[in-house]
Amino acid sequence: MFTILKKQPGSGARTGIITTPHGQIHTPAFMPVGTKGTVKAIKPEELVEMGAEIILGNTYHLHLRPGEELIEKMGGLQKWTNWNRPMLTDSGGFQVFSLGSEKDYTGGEDEATKTGVKITDEGVEFKSHLDGTKHFFTPEKVMHIEAKLGADIIMAFDECAPGTSDKAYAKGAMDRTHNWVLKCKKEHELIQKDRPENAQQMLFPIAQGVIYDDLRVESAKFMADLDLPGIAIGGLSVGESKTEMYHTLDILQPHLPENKPRYLMGVGTPEDMLEAVDRGVDMFDCVLPTRIARHGTFWTEFGRFHIKNAEYRESALPLSPTCTCYACRNYSLSYIRHIFFEKEILAAMLLSIHNLHFLLNLAKEMREHINAGTFPTFKKDFLAKFIIPSGNKS
Repeated sequence: MFTILKKQPGSGARTGIITTPHGQIHTPAFMPVGTKGTVKAIKPEELVEMGAEIILGNTYHLHLRPGEELIEKMGGLQKWTNWNRPMLTDSGGFQVFSLGSEKDYTGGEDEATKTGVKITDEGVEFKSHLDGTKHFFTPEKVMHIEAKLGADIIMAFDECAPGTSDKAYAKGAMDRTHNWVLKCKKEHELIQKDRPENAQQMLFPIAQGVIYDDLRVESAKFMADLDLPGIAIGGLSVGESKTEMYHTLDILQPHLPENKPRYLMGVGTPEDMLEAVDRGVDMFDCVLPTRIARHGTFWTEFGRFHIKNAEYRESALPLSPTCTCYACRNYSLSYIRHIFFEKEILAAMLLSIHNLHFLLNLAKEMREHINAGTFPTFKKDFLAKFIIPSGNKS
């Protein structure tokens, strides 16, 4: 399933290929997020043009609406969404907890019950953010939902504790995650027996432990011993500092399976991708490129900028002179700024295309430099000119 092509001397960076029933994924890879069955403001054809090889769907949202039964009836996510390429579904664990208040999952079971989320060793009871109806996710149920959605790679159900959790809560969440992944694995194996060979799904476990080194190592070893097709790192970029995130990746690297793809969940800023690839990470996903685009923010090789800047009012330049995306080939800063102020949908579309292209192209450049043995120099030169917002450096 996973073939390592090249390793960068003096770094954890490597290139590889993941083979799935719907095609290959070249790593390091950025995966655009199509939470509800679509990447916001982007057509599948545009994703193909900019080089996306895999996208995500989310179990929590698709279960609540329209429901996995309808999607299965329509032929599965790929056919239903016109995306005939690899797809991954998150288990929905993060959304179950994050769509409530922080008290839902840090205040203990009594407090959690009051605020709508009740965590037990069997699973999680929660209220739909759509209509307030109660639902109960167990590891076994999540495996059946993801089987009906039909993605190539599916995630085990986990408890994603926030980065500010104390150690006692972090350990409890980790232990529950370990217990749940065993149930997921068992149910997944039963389900896969009845699926044809060209529809087999790959189950990835999710290592947790917040920012506590001993818990992180324990969880990584536990998940590695399961010998599943890949391994994910969860619970980062959820409130901890960047310094803490990078330290955690340093701690984890020696304990992650060498011959399995490593997926850092929910991370997708340019600087974080470079630092994580340097530490051996192969896969990324994040809603950030389309989310910040809808608010007028875009990346260039020099950092993060906002389309409302007055200097762009009369600029005939593209968003980035070095970018080859559709938006930069056809439109000026002046025009995109105008339609953004007019609240035209096209502004969000063009900025989203640009931001996704930027990250997908960054992943491509990293692959090229790792293959050439020049990744450390590329990383150093990129970060030397890329301005990171001051609030995101710590």
